[in-house]
Amino acid sequence: MAVSVTDYVSTSTKQSHWLVSIFAGIIVCIIVYKLTGYISLLCFKSYGKLSSAVKVEWNNRGFSTFHALIVAFASLYLLLLSDEFDEKSHGDLLINRTSTLSDMLLGFSLGYFLSDLTMILWLFPALGGLEYVLHHGLSMSSILLSLISGQARIYILMVLFSESTTPFVNLRWYLDVAGQKNSKLYTYNGMALFLGWLVARIFLFIYFFAHMFSHFDQVKKIFPFGFYNLLVVSPVLAIMNVFWFWKIVRGLLKTLSKARHKH
Repeated sequence: MAVSVTDYVSTSTKQSHWLVSIFAGIIVCIIVYKLTGYISLLCFKSYGKLSSAVKVEWNNRGFSTFHALIVAFASLYLLLLSDEFDEKSHGDLLINRTSTLSDMLLGFSLGYFLSDLTMILWLFPALGGLEYVLHHGLSMSSILLSLISGQARIYILMVLFSESTTPFVNLRWYLDVAGQKNSKLYTYNGMALFLGWLVARIFLFIYFFAHMFSHFDQVKKIFPFGFYNLLVVSPVLAIMNVFWFWKIVRGLLKTLSKARHKH
């Protein structure tokens, strides 16, 4: 009886952490959305001249950037700086390792994706087309399965780290809206986006699949739905990343060509 009570208390505590972090993610998105509008109005004269629809997207990209920075740094810490996934530091299988911090990070990210997807669907297709709905839907399902099962956390964190490219995507959009497409900052940001995407969404996914293959004896022990979700969702996200990378390369080449002709 004592063991079952302990297990019940532990499960209840975990579930409360999940709910708190999910609601925290939603509330933070709302706060940052409003702060982005307020700060932009004070700091950028052009913001006040934007249409209501563009202001909505401007503010939306504010909390998108904030979420990306939080999850990128937290994922990097959990994957490389902490010993949570150090193969020599624990006896547990890599695919079964979790922590309160990673639980709360996934909950926070789930709150963000819920908020962003709600806005995308409500204003569809102003904030993004079906590819964004697909991306968010797949991301949310994978995060939720990992959160509930406590498995495949290492792979979810790798994918969350790929959000580190989002600030560059958003800065590119901000500069475009502000009429700064011909500026040096726009060109430098395009180069940073290219390199960031190459590392965080192309090379990282190559490592992701190599790691899965070399640890497939552990991956096979993930519960059935989670196992097949991992096998299906990760290649789909990888294909989407390659598709978007091709668009980034084309855009960068176009920008560099314009800059060369100017000189």
